[in-house]
Amino acid sequence: MLAERIHTFGQAMLKKHGERVHKIALDAGFTCPNRDGSKGVGGCTFCNNKSFAPGAREPASLAAQFVRARGRIAKRTGARRFLAYFQAYTNTYAHVDELRALYDQALAEPGVIGLAVGTRPDCVPPPVLDLLAEYRQRGHEVWLELGLQSSFDTTLARVNRGHGFAEYEAAAKAVRLRGIPLCCHLIVGLPGEDASHNHVSLERVLDAGVDGLKLHPLHVVKHTKLAIEWKRGEYAPLPEAEYVRIAADLIERTPWEVVFHRVTGTAAPDILLAPAWCAKKWDVLNGIALELERRGTRQGARAGMAWEAEHAA
Repeated sequence: MLAERIHTFGQAMLKKHGERVHKIALDAGFTCPNRDGSKGVGGCTFCNNKSFAPGAREPASLAAQFVRARGRIAKRTGARRFLAYFQAYTNTYAHVDELRALYDQALAEPGVIGLAVGTRPDCVPPPVLDLLAEYRQRGHEVWLELGLQSSFDTTLARVNRGHGFAEYEAAAKAVRLRGIPLCCHLIVGLPGEDASHNHVSLERVLDAGVDGLKLHPLHVVKHTKLAIEWKRGEYAPLPEAEYVRIAADLIERTPWEVVFHRVTGTAAPDILLAPAWCAKKWDVLNGIALELERRGTRQGARAGMAWEAEHAA
């Protein structure tokens, strides 16, 4: 069982709040600075936001999104307490007064005990961080999720992120100085990267200080630049077994106190082009659990070990 070998977000929330807490993913109609021209155009080469936010770009009202989500959650888990997860695009990319109004609206929904806010390292100015810290001081559960994806500036430039690792380090420092729990997103299988890049990125993120992690396999979805590269044979996705192996390596090297919010990611079948295994979440999760079991290990078992030294010739 995965939860026996990984410190999952579900476990952490159950222990802290005494019952299951479920994230409700929301689309508040934001855009990104590398889409609207302020940093670039076209967005990240891999990004079709529908891959993690169905209905994106024509979002219903927040209230309507909550109603739909609660119906699904009632059938699946029966959870009664929720985090409002501002997920689609860059959810701090607005004036702080606008953000306060949106966050307050979400927190007023029945059963909502806090916020999870997904954004970019270059879009967390002091007033926004002060606002999130204020919610924490009021007793709300608050997580800031920063999409880093890779710590290598060459990779970030290649996928059109519009920021570098220095922006992430500065943001992480500012976030942690305010006592806001920080979750970092890392992608495995980015163009030009192999396992060694993933290990270095993890080590750099841990060195900067982090409270949570999300691991994602890179998948190719329709209407993206990456899809064009894949069709031309310029990009080959990772095989499932390779992703499972790398994910297990990273989990082993992550201290137990760091919470894994996710160790894989999926895309909707109607937009997923490759790899096909990214449509089968539970196959991947079970594969990671079995790999850790096969090794007789768990999260944190090899924390602090330098991957480069271990694999030196």
